[in-house]
Amino acid sequence: MELAGGGVTEAPRARPAEFPFTLPHGLVAPDGTVHREGSMRMATALDEIEPIKDPRVRSNPGYLVIILLTRVITKLGDLEYINTHTVENLYSGDLAYLQDFYQRINVNGHARLQVDCPHCDGSFEVEPPGLGG
Repeated sequence: MELAGGGVTEAPRARPAEFPFTLPHGLVAPDGTVHREGSMRMATALDEIEPIKDPRVRSNPGYLVIILLTRVITKLGDLEYINTHTVENLYSGDLAYLQDFYQRINVNGHARLQVDCPHCDGSFEVEPPGLGG
């Protein structure tokens, strides 16, 4: 790729647009359907900046995570769309799971975890069960 000053840079690497996940508990819909399978995309700078303007975040900074997850969760079960009401009604364990998942895909660019083997002292990455990426 050629830059405006005649310089050359590498073409950007392709990254997966979305990362699949499986919630530990799942969102229980009014009809009893449990929505556990979903996907999340990597966040943009705007995703992290825009919610700060929201009055709900200004009055309760803890609400930031609700709005942020609403912006980056692209699918949850067969729900037509994800809104703040959806995220507010998740079990707290699922909310914690999604916060951790968000951190992994946005800091590392993938959902894998670095682990150390207690037997051989080797270090390697694993894909946690129920996660994709």
